[in-house]
Amino acid sequence: MSDNNVRLGLQDLMFIYGETSNSKMHVAGLLPFTPPADAPRDYLRDMIDEARQLEVMAPWNRKLAHPRLQFSPVHDWVTDEDFDFDYHVRRSALASPGDERELGILVSRLHSNHLDLTRPPWEIHVIEGLEGGRFALYMKIHHALVDGYSAMKMLARSLSTDAESRDTRMFFNVPMPQRAARPPVEESADSGFSLNPLTFTMRTLGGIGSAVSDGVSSAVDLTTALVNTQIRRDGEYANIAGSASAPHSILNKRISRNRRFATQQYEFDRLKALSSQHGSTLNDVALAIIGGGLRKFLTNMDELPERSLIAFLPVNVRPKGDEGGGNAVGAILTPMGTDIEDPVERLESVTAATRASKAQLRTMSPTAILAYTAALLAPAGGQIAGALTGLHTPWPYTFNLCVSNVPGPRESLYLNGSRLEATYPVSIPMHGMALNITLQSYAETMNFGFIGCRDALPSLQRLAVYTGDALADLEKASLH
Repeated sequence: MSDNNVRLGLQDLMFIYGETSNSKMHVAGLLPFTPPADAPRDYLRDMIDEARQLEVMAPWNRKLAHPRLQFSPVHDWVTDEDFDFDYHVRRSALASPGDERELGILVSRLHSNHLDLTRPPWEIHVIEGLEGGRFALYMKIHHALVDGYSAMKMLARSLSTDAESRDTRMFFNVPMPQRAARPPVEESADSGFSLNPLTFTMRTLGGIGSAVSDGVSSAVDLTTALVNTQIRRDGEYANIAGSASAPHSILNKRISRNRRFATQQYEFDRLKALSSQHGSTLNDVALAIIGGGLRKFLTNMDELPERSLIAFLPVNVRPKGDEGGGNAVGAILTPMGTDIEDPVERLESVTAATRASKAQLRTMSPTAILAYTAALLAPAGGQIAGALTGLHTPWPYTFNLCVSNVPGPRESLYLNGSRLEATYPVSIPMHGMALNITLQSYAETMNFGFIGCRDALPSLQRLAVYTGDALADLEKASLH
């Protein structure tokens, strides 16, 4: 192997293997900007032309050595000696003045298309024509090249907190920091553009492998660690959702190649006020209003299950007795309260469930958390198999959707004087889970990115609107 070659690890290989006609293993981000008041007419053209003259840094100049051999047991990244800048950096325009719906339709179409694995697997689309002279960047990256954790670090490095700065480079012109190894699972487990059950399971299995190599002698030790941990179901722990409690729903269908994307943005203070009033976390409030939005969305489609939908949530918790700064990663399954009409009762139900699940994880050792998470997700294999075959399988359903919460920068960021308005993650739907929602905090806002299968969930943008309605209903009910 050449010194310039980089061998793909097991997790990255799984994303190459997972690429099919309907399943795309790329993640993305939609970043709308407001240009500076003194921006010239050729502002964007000059920025792209400048980027063209600079070196494209690793890993953005790497491609697969043998892309046609998808299921090869080994894959290497090699430098693309014929890098085509104009293929990877593209300009698009909405019919001016483009509104948010038109932008969502364009991003939906772009996200529906595969990345070309014979080239470095990423694209960036500079989208012009938004209302008020605004523009947006849509960045699409294959999960095998860069994970969500690295993507967020990349974003922070490539933008400036100085509104007057005019020397900001595009992310692919910025060198990646050198490090000896990949970030540990604990760092990256609930950060990024695309944490979903597939991503999470791969990382969990990787964590189990690390635990074994670090002194856990065998899989038996993992099982023993879990057995020796008291899994309680009494008192408050009765609120914990099990791995067989999700109802069958239209969210659990086989997906097509088509995607639909929608967004919402809320002032951080609105969510914070509700969390403080009800003794809930910000994430609990977000889950409750998503649950309210889903209740209305599915009711209007005559597809609301009698039992509550169950969401898969990756979480970071510090294990009991851990005095250090590290976190342990785990997964919880949480009812979304879609079976509850009253918005305050829905929030209370969500809060009780997440609080009990996190409390249980805190009683476990890191090894037990890994084993518990793997056991919790194990039945999902039957759910995915049922979606693939189109059969109603006898296996129970583990979850209906995934909701991830990604902490983002709290300061406003700028690209050569253009203020970043929001960061909307665009994640990965999968067979058996046609909807994936990612939240990301930025500055004084909370940004919601809804990505789903267009054929399984038509008019997905209505769900984003109904989530806003659910927030208003919760605020109104909280006044009494």
